Parts: sequence; structure tokens; C-alpha cells
Amino acid sequence: MTSTRRTTKKTETFTAEERAAMKERAQEVKASARRSSRADKAAEEEEAAVVAKIAEMQDSDRGMAERIHAVVKASAPDLAPKLWYGMPAYAKDGKIVCFFQSAEKFNARYATFGFNDKANLDEGTMWPTAFALTKLTAADEARIGELVKRAAG
Repeated sequence: MTSTRRTTKKTETFTAEERAAMKERAQEVKASARRSSRADKAAEEEEAAVVAKIAEMQDSDRGMAERIHAVVKASAPDLAPKLWYGMPAYAKDGKIVCFFQSAEKFNARYATFGFNDKANLDEGTMWPTAFALTKLTAADEARIGELVKRAAG
């Protein structure tokens, strides 16, 4: 005896609410990608402006600024390079943590590497917030790296 069975294939479809939710999620992902893309582009432009400003400096200051830029980026990659009063600076959450001031900026005798109050360098009731630089040694770079790590932390 042969019996013929009729099989029906139940199609599983999404409800109107589920489709609407998926469309909303797709829009959120697109918007997030655009925001992230704009933020990345802005960060790249800020860093390019810092590198350009460093390139404009006199030879002795330019060499120190290039090394400090590299040390800061290596020591605290979460700090964002940006210009601050026309000087290379590094910010966390939009607030300047540290900066490099060339000697020629204010016709000074020496360049300065300094920290703002956002920097976590508190030590007792008195601590340095700026350092005069006439040249940069490997030991100076190591010390700056340690200070920047601490300041950004």
C-alpha cells in the first residue's frame, strides 16, 4: 500500500517588528562606522598638523621635538597629538596632558617639555611640571617616557 503524503514546507519569516529592528541595527552600524571614520580622519589630521609644525622648527628644536613625539607615542599611545597654542601637544579625553615648546616660540634660551594639571604627576606638595631642554640624551628620553606613562595613567 502506497500512501501519498503531502508535505508542506513551513517558511520561517521575520515579523514586521523583527525586520524593523534589523533595519534599525543596520542604520546604527552604518552611523557608527561614519562617526568612527570621521574621528579617525580628524585624529590623522591633528597628528599631521603636529608633524608639520615640528618640521617648521629650527634644527636643534626640530630634532628634540621629533624624538619627543616618538617617545610620547610609544610611551602613551592613548594620548592624541594635537596643536596647542601652536605647539605640539598630547591630549587625553580632549585635555592637554603634555606639550613641547620650542626655544624660538618665545625667544627663550631653551626648549621646554611640560605637563598640564591633567597629568597625574602629583608627588607630595611640590613637583616639577616643566623641564628645560638644551639637547636630548637617551637617559632624558627614558625619563620623559616614564613621566609620560605616569602622566597619562
